[in-house]
Amino acid sequence: MSTKPEKATGNRLLIKVTRETLPQVKEKYPFIYLERGRLEIDDSSIKWIDCDKNVVRLPIATINCLLLGPGTSLTHEAVKVMAAANCSVCWVGEDSLLFYAAGITPTADSRNLRRQMQLATDKKKSIEVARRMFARRLPPEELKGKSLKEMMGMEGYRMRQFYEEKAQEYGVGWKGRRYVPGKFEMGDITNQVLTSTNAALYSILCSAVHSMGYSPHIGFIHSGSPLPFIYDLADLYKEDLCVDLAFSLTLEMAGRYNRQKVSSAFRKRVIKMDILARIGPDLEEALGGK
Repeated sequence: MSTKPEKATGNRLLIKVTRETLPQVKEKYPFIYLERGRLEIDDSSIKWIDCDKNVVRLPIATINCLLLGPGTSLTHEAVKVMAAANCSVCWVGEDSLLFYAAGITPTADSRNLRRQMQLATDKKKSIEVARRMFARRLPPEELKGKSLKEMMGMEGYRMRQFYEEKAQEYGVGWKGRRYVPGKFEMGDITNQVLTSTNAALYSILCSAVHSMGYSPHIGFIHSGSPLPFIYDLADLYKEDLCVDLAFSLTLEMAGRYNRQKVSSAFRKRVIKMDILARIGPDLEEALGGK
């Protein structure tokens, strides 16, 4: 989407963007990963200048999230334009998009946040939200009357079985899910792919949740972590998006982690699964409908 600049007092650049003219989350491209370069404003558009001085103009209003890797910088004006276009920014690591932090995009009002907080602070309603999320992966009749701790135990057992099934399906050795923070390279190939694709999924979900006016910090299943609501939602997609992909790529990489291969395969699967179109309806269903 193109926007026309207007001159105000001095030479300040103003970009007129309204919520009515912006694409919805489901209509946007999931994400673009950038590293070793600089984001600047040029007329009414954002431009990316890489380390080889190549310049690429980015259609920022049609992008859901920019993932900024090592060696990136951006100007104050660039952040202003991205915020106006409702494009989120996440800071990630070189080791396959490890998630560090996200910039918050302003929203028109706080009604979705208020609703999320009301549900989360009501013990009965909160566990019903959690039960609806678990019911996407477990038989609903088995969840009736169960406490959150019991449902989490059922889910943990089911996931361990799922890992074993995928290991057998793809003929990959599997000794369990292991990740040591700050020691990415210590895991085996399957665990490295799981860690990196999980982190990329968190970035996409964090951007979408902010865009819809919810908070990633108010969860219903997870707690004691920086982004509990993001981890709640991620479990809806991890099996087909991250777990299956990790086991399918393990043999292809023949013992050597390939960041480009993982990133490319992950991006293709995100688009094929149409994740952004699913997040909104899935979130609404979990919270009990509009």
